[in-house]
Amino acid sequence: MLDEPTTAAYLERISARPPDRPDLAALRHLHERHVLSVPFESLDYHLGKEVQYKDDQVIDKIVHQRRGGGCGEINMSFSLLLRTLGYAARLHHGQVWIGGRLNAPYNHLVVTAEVDGRRWLVDAGFGKGSRYPLALDTADPQPDPHGEFTVRAVDDRSTDVLCDGKPLYRFYDDPVSISDFDQVVWWYQTSPESLLRQNMFCRLPLDDGWVLLKDDLLTITRGKETRTEKLADDAAVLAAYESWFGITFEKRPTPSPHRSSSVRMAFEEK
Repeated sequence: MLDEPTTAAYLERISARPPDRPDLAALRHLHERHVLSVPFESLDYHLGKEVQYKDDQVIDKIVHQRRGGGCGEINMSFSLLLRTLGYAARLHHGQVWIGGRLNAPYNHLVVTAEVDGRRWLVDAGFGKGSRYPLALDTADPQPDPHGEFTVRAVDDRSTDVLCDGKPLYRFYDDPVSISDFDQVVWWYQTSPESLLRQNMFCRLPLDDGWVLLKDDLLTITRGKETRTEKLADDAAVLAAYESWFGITFEKRPTPSPHRSSSVRMAFEEK
């Protein structure tokens, strides 16, 4: 649970109103503000920093350093805020669809919350996820500014999440704790085959599109129009981090030696 000053700072970080009570309207507002404020990014994998995804460590990164992170960082942080505000929030592990197949277990962390007897998928840490929570008690399509989402029960313990008919990931109802992800996070930090070490990116939804910075390539999508610009120098890259993502660096981040131009993240797949 977060203390009162930290909770206030968190709400200010995502420009969210303090909820009067833990209802669905407040959950939708918090989810939208989190998705639009906290970037999905892999920068610490290239800065040589230990990835922080537990309790005070992740709150310091997301709230006080005003950074983003991967699914484990963003959704763990968000779950702490939700619990503090009175929501019954649970952690779940998942497997992401990459290249037409399910990746290894525990390579995605998601949250569910129960509100007035209904369960909702709360995932603010997936690179191309929904802007609003998704109802888990219906197989009907759920329109969202980021696409048409569907949740589909696979069996009594697992659920598939799809966007515009394409599977994104499968998550499981098995009880988990954050320490269950230690081995996977270690692998992502150390393996040359880690997609997060092969791709240095920072991505954030806009009201009407997306912005993505991969090293010195800035891509902005607004509506149906997309433009990509190769930034001229270090100063331009640093300015892009600050203006688009609110992240300030003294020195431009540089990709790890394991960068691969042929490897694409799931959110870049069409």
